[in-house]
Amino acid sequence: MIQLKNKLSLEEFLSLPESDSVYELVNGEAVPKYKNEQMSPKFFHGSTTGSLLIVLSKWAQEKGRVVVEWSVKLTRNQQDWIPIPDLTYVSYQRLPIDWLKDEACPVTPELVVEIISPGQTFGDMIEKASYYLQAGISLVWVVDTISQTITVFTSSSLPLTFRDQQIISHEVLPNLQITPDEIFKNAGLRK
Repeated sequence: MIQLKNKLSLEEFLSLPESDSVYELVNGEAVPKYKNEQMSPKFFHGSTTGSLLIVLSKWAQEKGRVVVEWSVKLTRNQQDWIPIPDLTYVSYQRLPIDWLKDEACPVTPELVVEIISPGQTFGDMIEKASYYLQAGISLVWVVDTISQTITVFTSSSLPLTFRDQQIISHEVLPNLQITPDEIFKNAGLRK
């Protein structure tokens, strides 16, 4: 764990050396994304990430990028915030197809996906989803691999939880229609 005495600037955080741990910038501090070994991603989390990546990448082929654990430059409570969603979708309208830099996402993505890890709670994810929406992200999906649901958060409506064969679609993601059943079957978590 990185020990800090002073608050980090955005530049200082982005220039920290890579390590085996994943850190997010929160209130000027480098905070581990996974606070303990219990929280680190396991089979359900990893296979669900893979399933979502395949489905979203196929849909986004001509529309934008879908990236796993890509840090995003945002603002939270008037401070720089660098979260690392499990999946991020950003359209080519927001970040041109010819953009190619090895850095944090420099624009606000349309969609971020957070998959609840062991040791995290749905309440933790609701709080994080509200920060994402306040930062200007249009859609936040919180995926619960235990209940096998996907809860969709937007700034214009109450959260909606999708199960089984319920179709998830939104105008921000034109022509995308997926179901939790499809995602969890492809992840090998459902027969």
